[in-house]
Amino acid sequence: VQLQAYGGGLVQAGGSLRLSCAASGGTFSNYFMGWFRQAPGKEREFVAAISRYGNSYHADSVKGRFTISRDNTKNTMYLQMNSLKDEDTAVYSCAAVSRILQGAMRSWSGNYDYWGQGTQVTVSS
Repeated sequence: VQLQAYGGGLVQAGGSLRLSCAASGGTFSNYFMGWFRQAPGKEREFVAAISRYGNSYHADSVKGRFTISRDNTKNTMYLQMNSLKDEDTAVYSCAAVSRILQGAMRSWSGNYDYWGQGTQVTVSS
């Protein structure tokens, strides 16, 4: 499966953005999906994940502000980001894996087999 993330940009602190991840070349509904981010000088960080059935999981740092979702009819995953903070500035990437991930496995990037290119999100204060 090929993934393409888009929707990033420059936004003021407190604002909102919605990222999208479009999938092609595979049966999207078969994949467990995730969002990760990487800020300059920092390691890649788990943001959120969603099962093929729509069960969602969010990192504590974004819980209550970000919402992951997917539309299997459109082969697309989303990340609605509200109340953005300076520390949310990063390159956001989407990822997919064809097996079910449980517990802490969801947050480890090494468990994902397919990656899209990143989209830059910059939050200005």
